[in-house]
Amino acid sequence: MRFHGMTAACGALALAACGTTAVEPSGLLSSYDGLAVREGTVWASIQERRDDALATQIDRLFIEPAILAPGVGHDLTDYERTLVLREVDRQICYEVSERFTVLAEPAMDAGRVRAVVSRIGPTGRAASAASAASGFFIPGPIGLRVPGTLGGLAAEAELLAANDQGQAAAILWSRDAQAVGTDNPSLSRVGDAVQLAEPFGDAVGDAFAPPEREVRAIADPDPCARFGPRFRPEGVAAGFITGLYSPELSGAQAEGDEPEATQTEQPDR
Repeated sequence: MRFHGMTAACGALALAACGTTAVEPSGLLSSYDGLAVREGTVWASIQERRDDALATQIDRLFIEPAILAPGVGHDLTDYERTLVLREVDRQICYEVSERFTVLAEPAMDAGRVRAVVSRIGPTGRAASAASAASGFFIPGPIGLRVPGTLGGLAAEAELLAANDQGQAAAILWSRDAQAVGTDNPSLSRVGDAVQLAEPFGDAVGDAFAPPEREVRAIADPDPCARFGPRFRPEGVAAGFITGLYSPELSGAQAEGDEPEATQTEQPDR
């Protein structure tokens, strides 16, 4: 009976996991013309376009710091908003650096990447501990999230060609954490948003790179080191032990940064 009850619960959660909040343009990219829905996506909502002729001409580029659309994250602390933006920068850099040469400074003869976070869906902390506890009773890599814990992220990015030649590529992306899957619960209100920066970065790399562009080895020195380490083993260990995701250990936090003790956190909504 317990097994059948769990199966039914999993089925109900799976149905709840199918939806995600649709992409809404922020209006901050240089153009939204020609965007088309990416076919074959399951969890994310994606619209994109790429001028292959223009994108093929771009090899060197500079990644501008991601920004928040007006009003986004207004109920979060500065520290929480910074965690999300830093992780978006970090994940975009990792993916783009496998297809392009990433510069430390902007250059007139190089392309530019601009990114905007247009939605941060807060993670429900009160119920996340219960989700983590359930992981002890459901072995394997697929976990369950109880209602009230699921956050999300929406972001957009564009690749601009050098010398004001215009937009070579653009993407609008949105995804909510899934009730059934590998999106780990978190006691941080931005736990899901920070986790979802990784699939957003993956989508940006695919959207910007021309189809014939081969994946490159990581350059030495790593051009993305300024955004944080590519791998934080302590974060993996902490998640394995507690069942909870800690964005502070994801790599989104640069060495020496600390949460602002004076920031007043808003209650969960």
